[in-house]
Amino acid sequence: MNYSQKQLIAICKEKGVKGYSNKKKEEIIEMLKDHLPTNDTPADNNASSIKMIDLFAGTGAFTYAFTKTQAVECVFANDMVEMSKKAYDANFSHKLFLKDIHDVDVKTIPNHEILTGGFSCQPFSIAGKQEGFQDVRANVFWKILEIIDHHNPPFVILENVKNLVSHDDGKTFDIIQKNLTDRNYHIRHKVLDTSEITGIPQHRERIYIVCIKSKEIYDRFSLDFEQKAKLPISQMLEATIDKKYYYTDKSSTWDLVSKDVVKKNTIYQYRRVYVRENKNENCPTLTANMGTGGHNVPLILDDTGIRKLTPRECFNFQGFPQTYILPAISDANLYKLAGNAVSVPVVELIANRLLSLIQ
Repeated sequence: MNYSQKQLIAICKEKGVKGYSNKKKEEIIEMLKDHLPTNDTPADNNASSIKMIDLFAGTGAFTYAFTKTQAVECVFANDMVEMSKKAYDANFSHKLFLKDIHDVDVKTIPNHEILTGGFSCQPFSIAGKQEGFQDVRANVFWKILEIIDHHNPPFVILENVKNLVSHDDGKTFDIIQKNLTDRNYHIRHKVLDTSEITGIPQHRERIYIVCIKSKEIYDRFSLDFEQKAKLPISQMLEATIDKKYYYTDKSSTWDLVSKDVVKKNTIYQYRRVYVRENKNENCPTLTANMGTGGHNVPLILDDTGIRKLTPRECFNFQGFPQTYILPAISDANLYKLAGNAVSVPVVELIANRLLSLIQ
């Protein structure tokens, strides 16, 4: 990993390493030689590693969590969004294959034991039109099945919005379950909230569907995780903030936000015509359209004034490490990537539990 000076200093602070001031980059790397985390995948010739693929990979949360274990190698990552590729390629040694998954020949996908994917949630989301399988974006599920039929991976892990379970009176989820059980998978599924089980203070409820061929492994696998004390919101925030993120009396929404955003260490949401205070010491669910104006914009009051969360802070609330490189793209695209991302620490819990049963 080619760490920047800023990232190395962030690691020093995180690990409690002192004496980095006025040091050159190479000197800091030497100081951190026992601390630097690795979020590159294992070497491509690691024949003994478990192989995985990451579909709709986005920022690579599944890749990061599984390869961090050093037991798994990602042999194929795919997305159709160019900004996703820029983020993914900046953080992993292998490159993301940029193409619409519908146009990918399943025969060209490498063999693998674990298939992961946070497939498109808009067709099932409360925030969307909830058209389900009538939405062309939901058709990717049939492509997932095509890949499964060809490669027959022992494990499949899918993520989506919690509304997937109740969509169309449960019929949508019944179809998903039936198609997976017809392929001899045993299924564990549960809605998991990032804030309850990881310590990261973001209220983010998502359904995780873990499909296992082996009945013996299935019987020992669970998605029940202990609750964990939440970190304070202040620990997710950056120390130095560019003035562009602050609201001023020249901002079109100043009258509204200045009246309602009054508490520190509390995250608010600007919802087009009103501001909502989040009262449970959590960041509300980050969305793909935050920060681009009008809806679900996360706001906070600090010593300087009222401002938006920065893109880095949004990635913090998704559990990405400080060493995760944010590519040089617009803030709007970074906000979208963060809002669409899978929560890293939730996947880490699943990965560690699953791998403890199969290694």
